Amino acid sequence: MLTLRIALAAALSATVSATPVNTPVQSMSFFITSAGPGDGANLGGLAGADAHCERLAAAVGVTGKSWHAYLGQQAQGNLKAINARDRIGKGPWTNAKGVVVATSVDDLHSDNNKLSKENSLTERGAMVNGRTDTPNTHDVLTGVGLDGRVASDTTDSTCRNWTSNAAGAASVGHHDRQGGGTNPTSWVNAHPSRGCSQENLRGSGGAGLFYCFATN
Repeated sequence: MLTLRIALAAALSATVSATPVNTPVQSMSFFITSAGPGDGANLGGLAGADAHCERLAAAVGVTGKSWHAYLGQQAQGNLKAINARDRIGKGPWTNAKGVVVATSVDDLHSDNNKLSKENSLTERGAMVNGRTDTPNTHDVLTGVGLDGRVASDTTDSTCRNWTSNAAGAASVGHHDRQGGGTNPTSWVNAHPSRGCSQENLRGSGGAGLFYCFATN
C-alpha cells in the first residue's frame, strides 16, 4: 500500500510540474488579448474593445485597474479622431511576468521600448504565435501610424472604427517585430490588413488580437 501511495504521489507531482502555471503579477498593466471577440475587426467600437480588455484582466484576477485598448478612432460621421497613444495613460507598463515594457508614452513609441515576442505576452502570461509559428497570429490591430496617431486622410485604417467584419481595412503591427509589409519590425504599424473579417485577418497573419494598457 505504501509503495502504491508513493507511486501515485510521484505521478501527481510529475503531472503538476509538467503543467505550465502562468499567474500574472498584480502589477500587470499591459498585455495582448489572448483572443479577440471572434467577429473579425468588429470589436463594438472603442468601448467594446475596452470592455474586452477589462473582462480578460478580471478573468485572471488582476483588479483595481482601468483598461483601454490600444486602438485609434478616425474622424467619421459624428465621431472625432482619437489617437491610440492618447488613450493609455502615462505609464510605466508592466507585462504579466513583471517586465517593464515601456516607461512612458514617448518611450513606448521609441526604439527603447522592450516590446518583443518574448515580452508582449497575453493576460495569462503566454507568448503569442509569431511569424515562425503555426498558425502565425503576429498581426495586432491598432489602426494608427508609427507614432500612435490616426491618419488625417479618409482612407479606412480602423475597419470603420472597429465596427466592420467585412469591408474596410485596419493598420496592424507585428508583436514579434518581424515579417513583411512596409514596416515589418514595427509593433504598431507594419501593414494594412487584407480586410476586416476573421478570415481576412487570418489571411494576413492575424486573429483579431489587440494590445491592452492600464490607464492608472
